[in-house]
Amino acid sequence: MAIHMSKKIKEGIIETSLFLCALSSVLITISIVIVLVYESYGFFKVVSFKEFLTEKEWTPLFFEPKFGILPLVTGTLLTTAIALLVALPLGLMVAVYLSEYAPHRMREIIKPFLELLAAVPTVVYGYFALLFLTPVLQKFLPDLSGFNALSPGIIMGIMIIPYVSSVSEDSMKAVPMHIKEGSYAMGATKLQTAFKVVIPAAFSGIAAAFIIGISRAIGETMVVAIAAGMMPNFSVNPLEPVQTLTAYIVQVSLGDVPHGTIEYKTIFAAGITLFMITLVFNLIGFWLRKRIREVY
Repeated sequence: MAIHMSKKIKEGIIETSLFLCALSSVLITISIVIVLVYESYGFFKVVSFKEFLTEKEWTPLFFEPKFGILPLVTGTLLTTAIALLVALPLGLMVAVYLSEYAPHRMREIIKPFLELLAAVPTVVYGYFALLFLTPVLQKFLPDLSGFNALSPGIIMGIMIIPYVSSVSEDSMKAVPMHIKEGSYAMGATKLQTAFKVVIPAAFSGIAAAFIIGISRAIGETMVVAIAAGMMPNFSVNPLEPVQTLTAYIVQVSLGDVPHGTIEYKTIFAAGITLFMITLVFNLIGFWLRKRIREVY
């Protein structure tokens, strides 16, 4: 009886500890949202939502400030789109190879290199984009500015390949073997099985990998702060310098702006905009996973 009670108490302590750990993530997220909303409230008391969402100039630190967030949003989405054009197809191809083609020894060689890509500091990636990739691209694109959206976008795509490939591979490896064997029994090749059977069956996890990649690209700071130019241009031309939401937050957070001023509060307005963009992409990913599970 005493042993049974002791086990029950230990299990209760473990369960409570795990619950508190799970609850902490919820409380931290709620706290972040509260801080962003509270600080942004002071900003939106001065700047209207209409000006903030429709104005095409973002110059809050100028003598005649403009508070249109569109240049930062377009810069963020432009660099993210370039990164995804690099990371999603390459990451998926890497996942297909590792899951369906690579022998065990080759997989053990490739995976550590992918993990190493994720471990490289983003500052190193930023200077690599600025000092190496941009001069290389300028040989093929003479109109490419020294600071631009293309170079950091490509480097960000390389950065998030490990996230996309790792999660996608895990999802593909989780597809039951009898599904693959049924495809082979019908005369399908390994390539046909991978793209017509395995990927659709694992699409819920692959969609999650894509959303992780998108969130990682949107939230990237140092690469765009170093190589994109810190110029809030309302443009979708990847050859021109741009500024992203995260890069602007870094710029203002350096300490040159007095605390409590409207200029200082712009970082919270940018932060809540970034939060909402990430939330929208995560909701899309949740909807996609739910839709795919209903189909399959």
